[in-house]
Amino acid sequence: MPIKASQLNPELRAIYRFVPNLPTGRLWRIRAIRRLLRAATQPKRPKGMTFEKIDFGPGAGVRVFTPASGGSGAALLFLHGGGMVIGAASQEDARLIQIADELDIVTVSVEYRLAPENPYPAPLDDCLQAWRWLQDNAKARGIDPERIAVGGQSAGGGLAAGLALRIHDELQVQPIAQLLFCPMLDDRTAADRTRDAENNFLWNNRSNLTGWTAYLGDAPGGPEVPAYAAPSRRRDLSGLPAAWIGTGDIELFFTEDRSYAEGLSAAGVDCTLVVVPGAPHAFESVAISAPIAKKYSADALAWLKQQLTITGNN
Repeated sequence: MPIKASQLNPELRAIYRFVPNLPTGRLWRIRAIRRLLRAATQPKRPKGMTFEKIDFGPGAGVRVFTPASGGSGAALLFLHGGGMVIGAASQEDARLIQIADELDIVTVSVEYRLAPENPYPAPLDDCLQAWRWLQDNAKARGIDPERIAVGGQSAGGGLAAGLALRIHDELQVQPIAQLLFCPMLDDRTAADRTRDAENNFLWNNRSNLTGWTAYLGDAPGGPEVPAYAAPSRRRDLSGLPAAWIGTGDIELFFTEDRSYAEGLSAAGVDCTLVVVPGAPHAFESVAISAPIAKKYSADALAWLKQQLTITGNN
């Protein structure tokens, strides 16, 4: 059954009932959206906060925000959304400026290569390169390498979860936490054509099929999809960093997000699942001034602040 406007939270209804689904069905449309997102101007930074843009190569790099104080010794590495096919690190500037200012930490957003031109594992490789760069440069920037969290929204949330898995398996120093906003975790959702009828706000399952097919370079739902690409495929979730997962109950990823949170908890991982009634995809970014979105974001940052004060948990 289609998701109806009447199911939207009253605080979000006036905005989302007119929000179209992203037009990702044609490559020329995808490239047009990319150009628009990259052309956005950077929000005003608090006095003394510095900004750096560091390139790793074509399509990859990081954007770094450092508070005037230099930071409290912690950092957040954040990955933008866009269904693996659109988006840019700059679209998270406002969020990362706010986090850097409120938590007094260094925030770093990752510019990763996009599918279909660069399918898995290229985007995740770029994220891992950004993690290694931040680890290598942490002490010179006054950052404790063991007080760095990873996070992301939507596709970026899925990449952050996959990055946490890969770091767990390959590297010694682990993230202190995972901050996952409506993460895109399971390719099998896209393979389930019965979900198309829901026609979820902003990101529906037809767009999801486009994103996953582009990212995997093949049809989603097959038996050989790696867990680094689709973290919900991971069977053993033990030993992963504490996680905060936020989702709305009328968004496409609700079921997979809840299942992943339950899997983390069952594996002994400290996991906080926040479900917002009547909230569609990425509502904290689309309806940023709505009280429900403000509270959701504030609660997420309060959780992150608490995690970043914990030491010796890696």
